[in-house]
Amino acid sequence: MTESLEGTAVQTPGPATPSGRRGRRAVDVPALVEGARAGDPRSVARLISLVEDASPALREVAAALAPHTGSARVVGLTGSPGVGKSTTTTALVKALRARDLRVGVLAVDPSSPFSGGALLGDRVRMQDHAGDRGVYIRSMASRGHLGGLSWATPQALRVLDAAGCDVVLIETVGVGQSELEIASLADTTLVLVAPGMGDGIQAAKAGILEIADLFVVNKADRDGAAQTARDLRAMQSLGGRHDQPGWWKPPICRTVASRDDDNGIDEVVEQLDRHAEWLESSGEGRRRRTERAAREIEAIAVAGLRERMGDVRGSAALDTLAAGVVAGRTDPFRAADELLAQLHPTRRG
Repeated sequence: MTESLEGTAVQTPGPATPSGRRGRRAVDVPALVEGARAGDPRSVARLISLVEDASPALREVAAALAPHTGSARVVGLTGSPGVGKSTTTTALVKALRARDLRVGVLAVDPSSPFSGGALLGDRVRMQDHAGDRGVYIRSMASRGHLGGLSWATPQALRVLDAAGCDVVLIETVGVGQSELEIASLADTTLVLVAPGMGDGIQAAKAGILEIADLFVVNKADRDGAAQTARDLRAMQSLGGRHDQPGWWKPPICRTVASRDDDNGIDEVVEQLDRHAEWLESSGEGRRRRTERAAREIEAIAVAGLRERMGDVRGSAALDTLAAGVVAGRTDPFRAADELLAQLHPTRRG
């Protein structure tokens, strides 16, 4: 595996949906999957592009990848803008590569309002790893999806898993309180905070104490870093699920990710290993992955339903039901049941 193929990011305007309707040309999915498993970066790039572009081959891609997934550790990095997520991601890649682990990075960026593509696609800060055959870096556009991720992130993650990545790092957009979605996708969630940004209070407001498996106080060479760490410990003392017997209590690490040496990243990696061991021994890892799959299935089903709903918008049936609600002959819930029954003839309200 090699390089950061940012140039392969989808340039099709407008948001995509997981319906599989849009595609540019026929593709040889088995050949692409075989190439990805052999470490060919262009095959990996093409598969992720098919996912992002909601290609007609999307279902075939998912089916071909399924037998080869389930091995990669998924680490999510989230936090407010400016805390140093990209710098920390770069430092983590370096530390993991020192262990000879293959690393994938999915960096979810805001979308360009014109092209729909990743606004920060160049990711100059990660170019140190661009020529490393053990690293694959991909920027993905959020395309208006809330929660700090792209809707295509779960499938892109599956591509990197099948391609032999030992660890996949997912860096979220950085949208503050909307970023809790990462906890449902990652095995381990790192929450980055920085001194002087009010992140201690922000953590309490956003419920981040509940999703964090590891707190990282980055930019710890700045004034206030010790106080930020104390604030986090104080909030942990107020209780939470980590107070349950046998539950993991998120450690607090301090880093200066911009440094090449003595930057605290080794401690972060050690805590990631400890958390992975806990996930395995407690059974929480399997539970999280099962829940992740359930959410993905639900999201695909809901997207399919929305697509079918689009077919009835403006139809005579919907207009009739709406007129009935306005006239008081029925209520919106009964009307919705009737509409669902029309979409699914076997369903009855």
